[in-house]
Amino acid sequence: MKRHKIIISGGGTGGHIFPAIAIGSEIKQRYLESELLFVGAHNKMEMQQIPRAGFRIVGLWIDGFQRSLSLRNILFPFKLVISLIQSFFILVRFRPKVVVGTGGFASGALLQVAQWMRLPTLIQEQNSYPGITNKILGQNAKAICVGFQGMERFFPKEKIHYTGNPIRQNIVQFDISPTQAKQHLNLNLKKRTLAVLGGSLGARTINNAIDQQTDAAKNKAAQEETQRKESAQQAKEKLKKEIKNMNEFMGGKVTKKQKEEVYRYATNN
Repeated sequence: MKRHKIIISGGGTGGHIFPAIAIGSEIKQRYLESELLFVGAHNKMEMQQIPRAGFRIVGLWIDGFQRSLSLRNILFPFKLVISLIQSFFILVRFRPKVVVGTGGFASGALLQVAQWMRLPTLIQEQNSYPGITNKILGQNAKAICVGFQGMERFFPKEKIHYTGNPIRQNIVQFDISPTQAKQHLNLNLKKRTLAVLGGSLGARTINNAIDQQTDAAKNKAAQEETQRKESAQQAKEKLKKEIKNMNEFMGGKVTKKQKEEVYRYATNN
């Protein structure tokens, strides 16, 4: 069987790391003889998450450019040059057949050098609005896999493949039942569950939107109950009880296992 040597690069946030893991896992499942190498940014979370998934990773000395005034920006040009040199030697030594980028600082440097070396590159864009790095790299990429329609606004139309976003097998193939997930999360199986998920900078916007909707619901309920000649305090207490019955799960910083349980329960409601 022909060996497939592939480099996958992505990191900085889970939104870049976990799609990379999903792609790597699928490649290993389909092509047992494949050889994979992950490339990330030194001291970033991918340097822990990728090995935990069973893959080898090397780190580049790279960091993002801070849009606010920061002393870290002084080192940015030096880090960028060094990361480009590091990327060159990684590519020469590993000699991949294709380089896959899922986003992040390291991905930008590595794919840029790969394109200079005329190696085939593939971009996996998770967002509906890509960053400037992927917009630039997309012009010379062999293929661009996207999860949203209308991406021809940013990338050459003939290179776009609408594939959806990669999902890890441990999310697709749950090892717990909905009942077990419900018990672990102390949820009521008779009630509907709404799982609100978000990451990176977008999480704050999502949280604010949910808070606004919850506040609006509280105000509406308070007005209705007041009109029924109940006090505002009674209305608040009643609404608090109703929200609890609706399985409001404010997890905050939850564990990886808890997230999987939330997926499992919410997808079967």
